Amino acid sequence: MSTRRVVVHPDSESLRAGIAARMATTFMDVLAEQAVAHVVLTGGRNGIGGLAALSEQPLLRAVDFSRIHIWWGDERYLPTDDPDRNDTQSRDAMQGRITVPPTHLHPMPTSGNGLSAARASGRYAEELAMWAAPGQDLPAFDLVLLGVGADGHVASLFPFHPAVSTDGPLVVAVEGSPKPPPVRLSLSPAAICSASQVWLLASGVEKADAVRAAWIGEPDLEACPASVIRGRDLTLLLTDRAAASALARPF
Repeated sequence: MSTRRVVVHPDSESLRAGIAARMATTFMDVLAEQAVAHVVLTGGRNGIGGLAALSEQPLLRAVDFSRIHIWWGDERYLPTDDPDRNDTQSRDAMQGRITVPPTHLHPMPTSGNGLSAARASGRYAEELAMWAAPGQDLPAFDLVLLGVGADGHVASLFPFHPAVSTDGPLVVAVEGSPKPPPVRLSLSPAAICSASQVWLLASGVEKADAVRAAWIGEPDLEACPASVIRGRDLTLLLTDRAAASALARPF
């Protein structure tokens, strides 16, 4: 049975430090039990900030990053190395201190390659399947990180957007995104929920209503995609006090 937990930090800075420390210990725990780990990163101030904090973590040297595969939960469909791409920001946040073999880095396709967004999403699905166990369509994700938007979106799964579906492909093309840029790629809810652990990240009072809807509201994929997200074993909501301020339980 999947466990759900909330961890509230005093402020956004301590939240990002906590994300980094938790990532380091989780990586060590997973790699103590299996040969490789598959991790899905996210963008945003907490996803990128947590990764930057990880690059400064004293525990960093205890993690064998040569055994970790890094994927992305969503991406802005922009040219290679565009500063607004999540993979570009992630590499910058690693600061050269988190070294993963190039074959273990799995960025989503870039624009300018002649592929439509739909074909690009299919290409990423093909890469995912290449690293999956026989008969499976996805690698065994050990951890997926997701920022929660003020509207309740996660990855690039926006409320009431036609790309948000439980029945579609595992990687979806998001066209007409309500946030720029208008074209994105995203893992589907089913792909995300296949992970052993999913961490939802949120900070700031502007996220408080979305956090409440995601955590204690009725699951509603269309109105609040974050509300249906669950890890198979563990779902963690990692917030600061401001983002947790609308939760019924005091922290």
